[in-house]
Amino acid sequence: MALVKAADPQTSSSNASRYCRYHVFLSFRGQDTRKTFTDHLYTALVSAGFHTFRDDDEVERGEGIKPELQKAIKHSRTSVIVFSKDYASSRWCLDELVMILERKRTSDDHVVLPVFYDVDPSHVRKQTGSLAKAFARHQKTQPLQKVKAWREALAEVADLAGMVLQNQANGYESKFIKKIVKVIGDKLSRTPLSVAPNLVGMHSGVERINFWLQRRSTDVGILVIYGMSGIGKTTIAKTVYNSNFRIFEGSSFLENIKEVSQQPNGLVQIQTQLLSDILNGRKMKISNISEGLIKIEDAISSKRVLLVLDDVDHMDQLDAVFQVRDRFYPGSKIIITTRRARLLKAHQITEVYAVGTLTQKESLELFSWHAFGQDHPVEDYKEYSEKLVDHCGGLPLALKVLGSSLLGESVCLWKSALEKLEVIPNGEIINKLRVSYDCLQDDHDQKLFLHIACFFIGMDKDYIAKILDGCDFYTIVGIQNLIDRCLVIIDGWDKVQMHDLIRGMGREIVRLESKEPWKRSRVWHHKDSFKILTEKNGTETIEGLVLNMHMCPAINSNEKVLETNAFSRMRELKLLHLSHVQLDGSYAEFCTELRWLCWTKFPLDSIPVDFPLESVIILEMQYSGLRQVFKGTKYLPSLKILDLSRSHSLTETIDFSYCPNLEKLVLVDCTSLIYVHESIGNLERLIYLNMKDFQKIRMLPKNICMLKSLETFIISGCSNLKELSIEMLRNMDSLKVLETDGIPISELWQERSSSILGSLPCSLVELSLWGCNLSDDAFPMDFSHLSSLQRLNLGNNPIGCLPNCIKGLTRLHELSFYKCTSLKSLLRLPKLSDLDITECISLEKITYQYPRLSWEGCTRLSCNYNLLDWEYRYKLQPIGSVDVEMINLLGLCNLLESIAPIRMYALYRNLQEDDPIPIQGLYEYGIFSTFFGGNEVPGQFSHKSRGSSISFTVPLRDNHRTRGLIVFVVYVNADYDSPIIHHNYKVGMKWLFL
Repeated sequence: MALVKAADPQTSSSNASRYCRYHVFLSFRGQDTRKTFTDHLYTALVSAGFHTFRDDDEVERGEGIKPELQKAIKHSRTSVIVFSKDYASSRWCLDELVMILERKRTSDDHVVLPVFYDVDPSHVRKQTGSLAKAFARHQKTQPLQKVKAWREALAEVADLAGMVLQNQANGYESKFIKKIVKVIGDKLSRTPLSVAPNLVGMHSGVERINFWLQRRSTDVGILVIYGMSGIGKTTIAKTVYNSNFRIFEGSSFLENIKEVSQQPNGLVQIQTQLLSDILNGRKMKISNISEGLIKIEDAISSKRVLLVLDDVDHMDQLDAVFQVRDRFYPGSKIIITTRRARLLKAHQITEVYAVGTLTQKESLELFSWHAFGQDHPVEDYKEYSEKLVDHCGGLPLALKVLGSSLLGESVCLWKSALEKLEVIPNGEIINKLRVSYDCLQDDHDQKLFLHIACFFIGMDKDYIAKILDGCDFYTIVGIQNLIDRCLVIIDGWDKVQMHDLIRGMGREIVRLESKEPWKRSRVWHHKDSFKILTEKNGTETIEGLVLNMHMCPAINSNEKVLETNAFSRMRELKLLHLSHVQLDGSYAEFCTELRWLCWTKFPLDSIPVDFPLESVIILEMQYSGLRQVFKGTKYLPSLKILDLSRSHSLTETIDFSYCPNLEKLVLVDCTSLIYVHESIGNLERLIYLNMKDFQKIRMLPKNICMLKSLETFIISGCSNLKELSIEMLRNMDSLKVLETDGIPISELWQERSSSILGSLPCSLVELSLWGCNLSDDAFPMDFSHLSSLQRLNLGNNPIGCLPNCIKGLTRLHELSFYKCTSLKSLLRLPKLSDLDITECISLEKITYQYPRLSWEGCTRLSCNYNLLDWEYRYKLQPIGSVDVEMINLLGLCNLLESIAPIRMYALYRNLQEDDPIPIQGLYEYGIFSTFFGGNEVPGQFSHKSRGSSISFTVPLRDNHRTRGLIVFVVYVNADYDSPIIHHNYKVGMKWLFL
């Protein structure tokens, strides 16, 4: 089945100039100026080379004037309107004016120039003077709606920047005409840029930048549009340029600055183009960059300009255009597009717009425009379209390239193309993305990028640095350089992330090193790795290798045993990640240069002593079969991180004196471990110790308190722990994070729990006591020694109220009471950025220490059925307890005694449907409301209406302040919620009450 692309209905109006037949459309009243001023102006425009339309030359006899005029206006780039005294007397002239302004509204590039020949602009604006007489006649003979449209058109055009004979040339018509021709020439020389149609997903960004450009401000603004290659930066910049360049006196769009600057004398070329644009085509000779800067400063200081610098790659390129923002004329605007994050730190930048990837819906729409010529896929291609869109990861460049390449092709070819993409990425996309890689300053950063692309995406930044610093990389500064080029990002969890297509670009660079996988520097495809190890043809070229036997489904990983000597020729192998791999043989000849060994499901009960691990920095053996780490001793001088998590058979740790440089020890869920070697206290560099879910351990080593460098200590889930020394905790001077979740603290010590909590080290930043069976009396009166504490988790504890000690924690940002089912009140909360009261089912009241702090942070809540009083948000109380003044304002004072209790059903509450309760009053965000049974509106109301809406104007009263608005509604209960919506159109606000 072949597809034919449909005609694109969304042709950009900015491209209309390519189809224009006329340069100028002349609008005038023939009886006034046809043989005088307009004739001279027409002659001058034609002599200057401008193809000009005027009705007596272009309209053939016998043809209706209106359709021809519409075509002429539509196909003209500019309209010059000559206003004479009797212009408004002509219905045709006024109709022309309406058409011209409609053309201007629907096209970014149509220029309107009003010329006030012998009439004052204020008379046109207000329809006074001779125009008043004309409109007096029109009102008698023409429909009111048409007259209104004419008036609005005249008012609108009078506000445009126009030319007045008396002001421009002291009444000399020949000079005036020369000036008009020059202005037209200037405006026609500044043409809109070609922009592709279908700006899917970019409208919000365009609107934001348009708003910034159109703000009436005398400040000189610099906005940076920032993002990875192919994200749409240039498209957005062109679109906003087309929409706004005419409101500036001068403008220039300098495209591909990076590319041009690399040419001989490239920066001078850029300066020359900028001057030519701003000076309306006038060429200026520039000998060097310094001379160019002087001339640019002279040009930009005398007029308000819009300058767009596209694809700026280096500060030198900016410095060649401008060095000081203050040199620009007030109100000028500069837009810069770049992939370089470092440019965002330039001190003159005032605004930054980071372009994000498209959503799934937007991606499918953009892809469909290029693949099918419509905004959705053809039914037979829907499945493959969605898979291809997933492959593109929201990158507009990829969506356009792949969509266009598959236009009109069969389903069979689409399937084949998708299969190929899973192995070999599209070359056109890769070449465009590779620009950022090629621009890295040296091979150090390039190699670092390739390592991350092949092995480390999604891993912790510091973790990667530990490994690669040991491979002679300067990882931290290298990663920053990659961030600067939009090749990687660091997410909110400090993980290194990379767009899938950027990853694909990196891996394609490695794949192109050789046709044979064993001759490549990095091997990440599991099938390639398995083949290399099976055939034992590894080489010294290989620096990193990954093999997960479960990713080779055709092979039974339980039966296939590889041999250790398959690694013997990989003398440069530094990064090895194995999973579910079984090796047989001696390890004496194994790779001696390993820095990172991650072996998930290591099958042996101990690591062979001849395994050359002396250079290993990180050793990970999660889910291993280890019973003991080594039989005997093994000196590991380089080891910094040891992770044996979920090694459920492990019964003892190593003697830590043989790994003196250990910094991080992870023993999570080692359920059989009952003993930790006493030598752990000698690890002077240990900063992280995670012993979560040590279910069998009863005693911690006594000298664990000697860990003076320890910053994170996690013993959550050690439910059988029988002792935890107060002195041990108090002496950990560097401890920042302590997690003891699930440990019944009150049962561990004979002393009061408050004494224990009062002895925590003052260095703590984060403390988690989730599920520690802490009641109100378990907390000390004062936590002032924990002045650095920022995060506190008290969830799942039998707490009844906010402990007093928390109120004084001035640096506390996050506080969690998740699942504190006994909690009834939180009074005088400190300032927080995050409060979690989820499933606090007994909570009734919340107040704050300082005014309106409830608005400043995020509150997570759910199932808070009894929360009736929340300061600054709402308060629900029986109507009898409501302030008397409020009752009087509502006109309910005489009705309270006669209003019967109401019957209501409350979801999830122990309240029967027929239980009567008193009428309730609700204060919510400064608004009071109540409801009760009845069918009449009590009291006197100024405005009444039957139906679903009412509109009125609030009167202005001298020396009186409006205290409020009372709305009373009588309605019949429906099966759905019927909201009351209140609009204040003057201030553009809306309130909705359910």
